[in-house]
Amino acid sequence: PVLFLMSFLVTLVFLLLLKFCPEKVDRLQPRSSRTTKTRRNLQGIDGECLHIYLKNNMPRVNHESQSFLGFASFLSQLGPHPFLPELLGVISLRAPLITVIEEMENRDLLRFLWRCRQDNVGPDGMYQMTEKKIFTMASHVSSALDFLHSKDLLHCNIKARSVLVSRICTAKLWGLGDLYARTSASANHSEDSERKKWHAPELLAKRPATPKSDVWSLGLLLYEMVTLGEVPFAEIPAKELLQYHQRGKTLKKPNNCSNSLFSLIKACCQWKEHDRPSLAEVRRKLQSGEKSANDSSVLRVPELINIEQYLKEAGYGESNNYTVF
Repeated sequence: PVLFLMSFLVTLVFLLLLKFCPEKVDRLQPRSSRTTKTRRNLQGIDGECLHIYLKNNMPRVNHESQSFLGFASFLSQLGPHPFLPELLGVISLRAPLITVIEEMENRDLLRFLWRCRQDNVGPDGMYQMTEKKIFTMASHVSSALDFLHSKDLLHCNIKARSVLVSRICTAKLWGLGDLYARTSASANHSEDSERKKWHAPELLAKRPATPKSDVWSLGLLLYEMVTLGEVPFAEIPAKELLQYHQRGKTLKKPNNCSNSLFSLIKACCQWKEHDRPSLAEVRRKLQSGEKSANDSSVLRVPELINIEQYLKEAGYGESNNYTVF
């Protein structure tokens, strides 16, 4: 009887611990077949070591919690893609709410490009940016963008800060919070002034976005990469940008840029949407350029980035009243 009573008490305590455990992790289905593991090799110290990034949110009001969980659900429902960061799980029982995402060791592409100005060596030549690497990484981004377009989703926020870079220089498209906000009726969506420098003319003119709007921004991403992180149209205030485009002016060719790469940048950044190539055409040109591009000549920009000047050129703090002629 004593043994029976002890076993009953142990079982009861175990059940109570399971029920009232203070943390709960909602594990999502693996987003790609390469991450599928058996139950056995996920256990204990025998499991694979995963590098992860934790993004936490301390919601002040209930609708912020709903928005956070809605965004996590949105990410999980997108489905697997090799060039979108993998969502590994969500901790959602109590604040802080946390999303668990695969770690991208080189963080965002803009920071990576600035590092290339400082360090052209790095481990295994990591911070040696070549034209071939530009075509390769842009191909990664265009593949993810094509995936979003196949689901009738427009990104509308493509720039170096919206791309994450792995240890082996795989580029993955991020910055999906704004995309979710535009697709969610309950989300509070607002435009940031610094995005205007990357917006297509039709968006500056308050017209609806199209897939060609993302093609425009993809062209500016190529410009950022070849200049190692400069602001496109740096000399033009954001509030004058639409008029600048209307006058038929375009980007100046960077010193490091080949004719073939600059030709693609100009094609993506045409004033009229129908004059821009389709995303499928851009992808073909990127893949073709990757095969023929120079992989031995390292791009060099001697000047380091002045953060204060960069923020000013990117349009932070500017008002955004545009006149359409």
